[in-house]
Formats: sequence, C-alpha cells, structure tokens
Amino acid sequence: MASVSHPSWYVASRVLASTLGGYAFTWGFISLGAMLLFAAGMNLEEASSLSSMLGFLVLLWGFCWAFVAASLTRVWSVLAGGGVAMTAAGWWLSRALMQ
Repeated sequence: MASVSHPSWYVASRVLASTLGGYAFTWGFISLGAMLLFAAGMNLEEASSLSSMLGFLVLLWGFCWAFVAASLTRVWSVLAGGGVAMTAAGWWLSRALMQ
C-alpha cells in the first residue's frame, strides 16, 4: 500500500487557506480596488461594481493557487497577509478620500 506523503492537517490547511485566505484576499482586493478607482475619478457605485466583478476572478485564482503552490507558508502569507494589508490600505484610502 502506498503511503500518503502529507498528513491530513496539511490538506485541511490547504482547504482553509483556499477558502478563508482566498476570501480575505478577495475582500482586500475589492476594497482597495474600489477606492483606487474612486480616487481615479470613477463613481463610487461603478468602482465598487467593477471591483466586485473582478473579485470573482481573484477569488477563483486564490482558490486554485492555494492547492498548486509549493509552500503552504507562502500560501497563507500571500492570501491572508495580502488580504489584511489590502483591506487596511483600502480602509485608509477611504478615510482619506471621504473627508
């Protein structure tokens, strides 16, 4: 019988990274993208709609990339860390633009 090369926690971590990390990354992408488009002169409603539509593609990319990337640490740091960083940047930009 062939042995499994990765324990079940490894697979579970990939699944969690793809769902939770991909969601966080997409949330950050949408918030930052909407604020950048708004700063560039687009209406806020149109900017958020366009960012949300592009967010579906980003979510798909993050979900698939979480399973094919070589390093699980890199997956978590890019998806979760990047999502937190982009969300914070989008929040900061929204506070600066809305005043």
